[in-house]
Amino acid sequence: MQRVFSGIQPSGIPTLGNYLGAIRNWIKVQDDHDCIWCIVDLHAITVWQPPAALQQQSLEMAAVLLACGVDPARHILFLQSAVRAHAQLAWIFNCVARIGWLNRMTQFKDKAGKDRENASAGLYVYPNLMAADIHAYHATRVPVGDDQRQHLELANDIAQKFNHDYDVEFFPNIEPLILGPAARVMSLRDGTKKMSKSDPSDQSRINLNDDKDTIALKIRRAKTDPLPLPSEPDGLADRPEARNLVGIYAALTDTDHATVLREHAGAGFGTFKSALADLLVEKLSPIATETTRLLDDRAELIRTLKSGAERAAAVAEPIVAEAERIVGFLSMR
Repeated sequence: MQRVFSGIQPSGIPTLGNYLGAIRNWIKVQDDHDCIWCIVDLHAITVWQPPAALQQQSLEMAAVLLACGVDPARHILFLQSAVRAHAQLAWIFNCVARIGWLNRMTQFKDKAGKDRENASAGLYVYPNLMAADIHAYHATRVPVGDDQRQHLELANDIAQKFNHDYDVEFFPNIEPLILGPAARVMSLRDGTKKMSKSDPSDQSRINLNDDKDTIALKIRRAKTDPLPLPSEPDGLADRPEARNLVGIYAALTDTDHATVLREHAGAGFGTFKSALADLLVEKLSPIATETTRLLDDRAELIRTLKSGAERAAAVAEPIVAEAERIVGFLSMR
């Protein structure tokens, strides 16, 4: 089976957008891929993190992923910082990647903003670590969104340059794993902005640990417009909030906008929001309940992550050791 690698930052409880856009797709590929799922806490500290909060958020992310259906028996779930091979290979890649390549990375410009001179060096070389995350396992498939495609291209550029410089065929080419149209979930308060954990308003998002009453309240308060739902998707063109809620319903039912509108055309948002809230509670309540159960047994959660790290290291360490030999490092093992 093809080996898949994907990582997610421990930056708080994931939202409905994280679930529909990424996590749910992880679960779908587990039946026919060899999967390595990584909580990328090394990436998280490219911006300052309170240490206690980082530890708690790492455990929360692990609990949510397990509650969503990540299978730690058949696949690997671990904390990035627990496997030293990531940092070791990242340094080699820092010396392979070119400054000009990193200067073209649009995500650094977006995250650093106007104050780029005060951004951490880690944020700047973040794509090299991301490349190391993947290549340390000789993974060949990575589920990516549009915002990560440029980083995946860089990971391949780094691998090709390494192979060329040392006259080897060591690191394989990585292909994006396309899982169908990604569900793009927008803010419940502004249909033109992406749903985000960093939004100051908790009313803008559905968190995966929200209880049923909170979900119902947030959907009831979600911004809409006074018009009823149209009969065709074209009728949503200039109605971002309506399009967002219809899109969420479609994603949760594995259908499309047209199918949802055929069922709910002409309905007012009071009726539709009630149906959407019921659907969200049905899909998400089991995740919230299981997340709470897992977090209540911190020791078992840590054992799961430790086991995952040991299995990840068993894969990555020989690959990185060979990369070090190719580079010319003397082995002291």
